[in-house]
Amino acid sequence: MKSLVRKLTARALPLALAAAGIAALPATAGAAAVAAPAHGTLLTSAPAAVKLGTGAPAVNAWHISYASTDSRGGANTVTGTVLVPATAWSGGSARPLVAYAPGTHGLASRCAPSAQLAAGTDYETANIVALLKKNWAVVVTDYAGYGAGQTPTYLAGRSQGQAVLDSALAAFQVPGSGLSGSAMTAVWGYSQGGQSAGWAGQLEPSYASSLNLAGVVAGGVPGDFKASARYLNGSTGASFLLQGVVGLAAEYPDKIPFDELVNDAGRAAVADAKDKCVFETLFDYINDDIKQYTADGRTLDELMAIGSVGEVLGEQDLGGAKIQAPVYQYHGQADEILPLDQAISLKKRYCSRGTAVKFDVYPSEHIATQFQAAPNVTKWLTDRFDGKPQLVGDCLNILPPPRSTANPGGGDFVVSLDKWLLKGGLQLKTLGETVLMPEGSTFTADTDLTARRLDGSLAVPTFLEHLRVIGLPVQARIGLKSEGTSGTVSLDDAGRLAIHGKALATVEIVSAGELGVHIPLGCRTAEPVEFALDFEGPVAALGSGGLTFSGTTAFPSLTDCGLFGPALSLAFSGPGNGYTFTVVPPAPKSY
Repeated sequence: MKSLVRKLTARALPLALAAAGIAALPATAGAAAVAAPAHGTLLTSAPAAVKLGTGAPAVNAWHISYASTDSRGGANTVTGTVLVPATAWSGGSARPLVAYAPGTHGLASRCAPSAQLAAGTDYETANIVALLKKNWAVVVTDYAGYGAGQTPTYLAGRSQGQAVLDSALAAFQVPGSGLSGSAMTAVWGYSQGGQSAGWAGQLEPSYASSLNLAGVVAGGVPGDFKASARYLNGSTGASFLLQGVVGLAAEYPDKIPFDELVNDAGRAAVADAKDKCVFETLFDYINDDIKQYTADGRTLDELMAIGSVGEVLGEQDLGGAKIQAPVYQYHGQADEILPLDQAISLKKRYCSRGTAVKFDVYPSEHIATQFQAAPNVTKWLTDRFDGKPQLVGDCLNILPPPRSTANPGGGDFVVSLDKWLLKGGLQLKTLGETVLMPEGSTFTADTDLTARRLDGSLAVPTFLEHLRVIGLPVQARIGLKSEGTSGTVSLDDAGRLAIHGKALATVEIVSAGELGVHIPLGCRTAEPVEFALDFEGPVAALGSGGLTFSGTTAFPSLTDCGLFGPALSLAFSGPGNGYTFTVVPPAPKSY
């Protein structure tokens, strides 16, 4: 009974302080007799300035520090950011809170999510803004280890899950936030954040049962650590394996004898990685094999065969416990960072334990999938916050599991856009008409981020368009024959995408007529029309909103038009024709 009273008192004290408008403070060094604050206790809070970009709602923000627990049960202190929309909540009950679990940011202290939100450089801002636009509050943890002189315990699952849960508990205590501890709460994370979300869901019943947890969203999850490590090694995501070794060694120094396992090249690589953020290390260590950095050239399998090392990796695996709240899990079918099959296996483990799982597979690779899911995530969370039940989700789905379409690893980093939807149209200057792309139009491309090269093509079905030529109504059957798409593409160290290229297409007028009577034509532009494709913006643009290219172009004169040639050429040819093309990813499929 006394222990229960102590626990309740430790949890109630910060809430009482918050209610009184007093920011909680950490215990002082001279207060040795005072017990360490309970996990989830707000230690400090201060108003913060954040840069969320154009179109983001106005928010009130606080930088916080709070008490949490590491994977070994030891107390630690974690920092984070609380964001509350300035618009009053009118939903009838308390404003919901989403604990956003960040993906990989890098090991340097400047890479911490709170630092990047303040600087306006956080590559996950688009997902956070999507939540804020729903007028929900958001808390973003930094995870453990971003303090001065510390090393982030990257991929230490239990520590990360507890940091996420404690961030929500601490957010409710921020003076002036207007948040209520009774509010419905959800967790969303992708990649490292998906791992963290899974751990948070599994731990919540025993670790943070006071939370009113309505749902858990976990995307791109490394549910099987050994399988994920083998997939990363010597491939596109090799930098994540390097950082994972650093993070787990920091969390389990007695089980991963780091100094004994690495060679001089390994020590140099680790020192370098500790001073870089995610997109810097991504390209610096692409396709590296871990044996380059190990003493005596030990392979990955030899390292994992070391008893204590294998034990640590096994402890990070997910699916060992039921998640009481509904789960939305998703993965990219072309994911080149984390294998699809182990994500499907994780879904099955959760289902076998009675967790209600909705499982979607998106058509894209790892980075694009992170942002394509946002509209479906917010819709799914809206249903959870509205109290709509998810009973069994996709656990009873009998469809055969999808096979990975990821590009083979070990070579260039190629992001493939396979039959993405092409929307938009042409603004014909002389005719004063707008011609919309027909249903079924697609854009396919390989974007080689290593060689910085873009190669692709358009596919536009022939379509019927009503036009007025020399004042007369004409039905024209129009086609766009792709002559190739080429250009340059790059992803910089800040996660900004740049595309500069051109799409060439011959415009064809297949037939023309009126009232159902069409005269076949072989009419086409004498040369391909050139559409400039220029885009610069965050990598999040690969999300559901798609990439938009716009500009003006000249239509060459028409040829092989027969008797209609002069009139059609006069109507179509010339400069100043506008175009807007938006390339949008296909919808996901449930399994």
